[in-house]
Amino acid sequence: MIRLLSAAGLALALWSAAGLPATADDGPAWRLSISFTGEPLHGDGFGHFDYADPAAPKGGTARFGVEGSFDSTNYYLGIKGNPSGAVGQVYETLMTPSLDELDTGAKYGLLAAAIRYPADEAWVEFRLDPAARWSDGVAVGPDDVVWSYATLKDISPKLAAYYSHIAKAEAVGADVVRFTFDAPGNRELPLITAELPVLPRHWWEGKDASGRQRNVRETTLEAPLGSGPYVVDSVDPGRRVVMKRNPDYWGKDRPVNVGLNNFDRLQYEYFLDSTVMMEAFKADKYDFRLERSAKMWATGYDFPARTAGKVMLETYPRRATGVMQALVVNLRRDKFADPRVRRALNDAFDWETLKRTVFYGQYDRVDSFFFGTDLAAKGLPGADELALLEPLRDKVPAAVFTSPYANPVGGTPESLRANLREAVKLFGEAGWSIQGGVMKNARGEAFTIAFMTSDQLSERYIAPYAKALKLIGVNLDFRVVDDSQYENAMRDFDFDMTTGIWGESLSPGNEQRDFWSTQAASTPGSRNIAGIRDAAVDALIDRIVYSSGRDDLVAATHALDRVLLANNYVIPLFYSLDDRYAYWNRFGHPERLPKFSFGFPDVWWYDAAKAASTGTP
Repeated sequence: MIRLLSAAGLALALWSAAGLPATADDGPAWRLSISFTGEPLHGDGFGHFDYADPAAPKGGTARFGVEGSFDSTNYYLGIKGNPSGAVGQVYETLMTPSLDELDTGAKYGLLAAAIRYPADEAWVEFRLDPAARWSDGVAVGPDDVVWSYATLKDISPKLAAYYSHIAKAEAVGADVVRFTFDAPGNRELPLITAELPVLPRHWWEGKDASGRQRNVRETTLEAPLGSGPYVVDSVDPGRRVVMKRNPDYWGKDRPVNVGLNNFDRLQYEYFLDSTVMMEAFKADKYDFRLERSAKMWATGYDFPARTAGKVMLETYPRRATGVMQALVVNLRRDKFADPRVRRALNDAFDWETLKRTVFYGQYDRVDSFFFGTDLAAKGLPGADELALLEPLRDKVPAAVFTSPYANPVGGTPESLRANLREAVKLFGEAGWSIQGGVMKNARGEAFTIAFMTSDQLSERYIAPYAKALKLIGVNLDFRVVDDSQYENAMRDFDFDMTTGIWGESLSPGNEQRDFWSTQAASTPGSRNIAGIRDAAVDALIDRIVYSSGRDDLVAATHALDRVLLANNYVIPLFYSLDDRYAYWNRFGHPERLPKFSFGFPDVWWYDAAKAASTGTP
């Protein structure tokens, strides 16, 4: 039977065919999508993601406020300068996720239209989409992919750690790239490799408009070239980045993009001060604000535009990630080496009073490194966890087997005094005592803490914490530094205490090595800013990485969570299980938003009728 296809149907058929080889070979079958657990929700030949509206109108501008500044547009050069995050969207990855399937890790073809790998996951191959183009019209080729892999590992310590188990990248055909891994059995590596951002080799190795040779290892303020749906329209250093939708974007009709990328322009305004940034939102200087201050959410939106319905406030459940947000002490410094000292520092943190007096009853105290997910350990370990923990019994605190983790509970003067007495007791057991009102060790050295941050808002909870510590002779000095200075200090692990936050995938894997492993503790720029060096933690990370299925993964993650908590490596803070956001009422969105995201600006669009009522920005 001959079937006539619409233009959209023809494009879809060509896209599906492009991902598969014309002739069979002896290797594994090619696929257009993959998933870490189960099968992808959308099979080959799907038209668009369920949360995207293919009839979404195109046009208009979405404006964002960004706290901070930038001095570079070299997005992945994290070891130099302070790059703008806005420009990163010019780049695309080999495959892209579905916002409905972040729990399974499903990914669908983007620059790479198809993927294949053997049963033992010893390597993975990607077949590039023949239509993929850089915004200057040059085709995206295997050489770009291989060069990007080598370059990103060289210029970014974080990506070097993330891709450390890739042993080799090579072109094995006119449009095929193979990545060989350092060992078989690491089920997550094909998906990690699919996340590789691809940069244009010909552009970075060429010259700019003035004839100057570009250098991917140096900062720049030149608008970068990419392959994505948006290109950089203008850059005002430190103040503004404007992106514009590329009408010639190669992938606009691909199923993963249908109904997305609806704005003509995305404008990012930078503000050095959070108070000024809020006032700018009230004055209609930008459209969308993700609110992270409980006080501001409770009291800061009582202004005429909000009362008139021109500004909307909404919340959306956070389902995409778990989280650990905490005060992080630097374990590389001797004074923080004893776990009793670290627990004592937790005893002095009166969360319940802060929740009532500072945070307007919002937020919950974090009690897991995977807070907000089913990966958080609860109660005592079950049989599946014990099977992993028993061989490590001599390497983990006894409390792992006998006592579920719990933060100290304050909230009243009596409970705070009791907690501080316990803190003094623990300090004493670790060799510290109060001498003349100051906590000192046997050598007469005072226990002091230099708290470093680039976020002035941290003072909301640090000032009361410092006051409580002062009662037991510990002096905490609060210091705010600029973004560049802070990033340099974190990269070099040059701090006493700071605030750390780790977003956790619903399918954790190799990133855990960068977060907590012994190797990462001495790798500049890693996420193991705490400096954790723990053989049991290393062993459990390996069990996560080489898990055989979802049940095995969950058990290994629960066990890791217990060991990290029992060692009191961090002082857990607080987090909201909802995203809170405010926006000027000029936009529309599909009736059903993605399961794991409110989807702005991805699936939203500019609504001209609403904009006319709200007023032109």
